[in-house]
Amino acid sequence: MQKQVTLKDSFSVKSKGLHSGQVITATFCPAPENYGYKMQRVDLEGKPIIDCLATNVVETTRGTVIAEGDIKISTIEHAMAALYASGIDNCKIEIDGPEMPILDGSSLVFIQNIQRVGLVEQEAEKRFLKLDKEVVVDGPKGEHIVISPADKLSLDITIAFESKMLASQSAQLDDIEDFATEIASARTFVFVRDIQPLFELGYIKGGDLDNAIVIYENQQSQERLDMLADEMGVPHLDATKLGYLNRRPLTWPNEMARHKLLDILGDLALVGRPLMAKVTAYKPGHTINNKVARKILSE
Repeated sequence: MQKQVTLKDSFSVKSKGLHSGQVITATFCPAPENYGYKMQRVDLEGKPIIDCLATNVVETTRGTVIAEGDIKISTIEHAMAALYASGIDNCKIEIDGPEMPILDGSSLVFIQNIQRVGLVEQEAEKRFLKLDKEVVVDGPKGEHIVISPADKLSLDITIAFESKMLASQSAQLDDIEDFATEIASARTFVFVRDIQPLFELGYIKGGDLDNAIVIYENQQSQERLDMLADEMGVPHLDATKLGYLNRRPLTWPNEMARHKLLDILGDLALVGRPLMAKVTAYKPGHTINNKVARKILSE
């Protein structure tokens, strides 16, 4: 029988939060058997703790937000994916702000630190979550997720957008142990057309060309593009040159689909136990991901 696993030592990461723009430190600590994943707001009086569970998710607009009463922690999915894919069962995360650090917009830095400090087996057995039947969830815009019983976790996802550059892409992960090399460094992404509305809603205050793939496919005026660049704190770019506005080229042609696979894995980590299932998803997103995680827990 497989044993539960935790970190061998603690590690910390520090960067801006994607949406808050606040510089935040998160420290990942070993935790006892059957602890699961918990986050602690060490910046607040009483240092409240929130269980990282699908039932504690309160917002899914531009990331996954968990809460306990009025206490919230946002954008947790990249960290959750790294812990889950690494086979870690128990971890306490101490955080000094309202959001996980965005780092480079992927799970890579989390994975690198997990590999650096190492893992340790505990005495208790892993508590696998095995399904008796398929779990199916549909969304209002054609989203469709099927979770099928299986003897290991695998994922097959397809994304589709009304976009000339990103109409449809797919990504697969047949062996969770390949997450570190095949998925972890896939970055979050945003369309230029969505940036201004997101700013107006109070999101992506910490977004820049180092922590997100920016897709520019519909030419805008130079004045408007300069304004967006100023809001993001990046150099002005030529408005006539369409494409990906990034300092670092794409790691894979389907990096966006791989990132959506990363996201759904992080959201499914909130079932709280290692899932034994085949995940097939069309147009996954945080809202439908959370719905399917909640349905798994209720079955």
